[in-house]
Amino acid sequence: MIVDMPATSTQQLNRKLVQLREESGVLAQGRVLTFVVVTDDSTNTEEAIESAIEASRQHPCRVIVLVRGAKKAAARLDAQIRVGGDAGASEVIVLRGYGPLASAEACAGMTIPMLLPDAPVVVWWPGQAPAIPSQDPVGRLANRRITDVAAEKNPVRALEQRTASYAPGDTDLAWTRLTLWRALLTAALDQPPYDDITGAVVDGEPESASTDLIAGWLRSRLSVPVKRTKIGAVGGLHSVRLNRASGPIVLVRPDAKTGTLTQPGQPERLVTLARRPVRDCLAEELRRLDADETYEKALAGLHDITRGRAPAGARR
Repeated sequence: MIVDMPATSTQQLNRKLVQLREESGVLAQGRVLTFVVVTDDSTNTEEAIESAIEASRQHPCRVIVLVRGAKKAAARLDAQIRVGGDAGASEVIVLRGYGPLASAEACAGMTIPMLLPDAPVVVWWPGQAPAIPSQDPVGRLANRRITDVAAEKNPVRALEQRTASYAPGDTDLAWTRLTLWRALLTAALDQPPYDDITGAVVDGEPESASTDLIAGWLRSRLSVPVKRTKIGAVGGLHSVRLNRASGPIVLVRPDAKTGTLTQPGQPERLVTLARRPVRDCLAEELRRLDADETYEKALAGLHDITRGRAPAGARR
């Protein structure tokens, strides 16, 4: 069910929610959090809503979508309520503000009456995020703040901004996309021989923030020299090489879909390493509401990595 409410107010919207609950019972209780999505006219809003709905199937919640419309317009609030089959396991409230109602302060003011009582709040910016998410009016309402530097015009520069502005509760989907890579590398280190890692080389596309982040993670966890090299033939993260006396551990993804893991004394393994859909990354991030200290340390590790040319054989 989709209910459109043009030129409305948050009071009228709340009354409509109560009416729908009483008349048809379509708004089930038991939501575990409020998930706020902040977009504007330059973002694919429907795609962001669909990703949020899919993620909510694992975490039933109220989804509030704040769409910042044209700022040079008369003040107006258009709303939409999606429930039942059109909202997955959630209830979706779309608020599109124009003129003064498109400001960050107004978006926060419209959000507060819609928040579920005594429930955590998670905010996601699928497009360009504020310079300091934790100080944004909407960001200040949240326990967790999710950004995506891959959606920025300059992902590497955006990652530098995320590093400088980090506050507990911040995370980024460029980090979440690395979960499979980190799991495979960690599992490889748990197998013999148990030699110490002496250094690492991380290779990837020049504008790949995920490549930078895994280099920072390795530096923070292993405390060894880490070199970040750049290639342009394959999108995103291309390879990770962990050097040790008995021979290197090498994880290579030549086609952005399937990876190959090689290590001494073990047969070569083919592993699935396709880029994770946004909905899967969101579902993972919604599982935790505390500060991600590992992500924080990975950001700190970026200051200590070196940069140079790709090693021989890195393009295999």
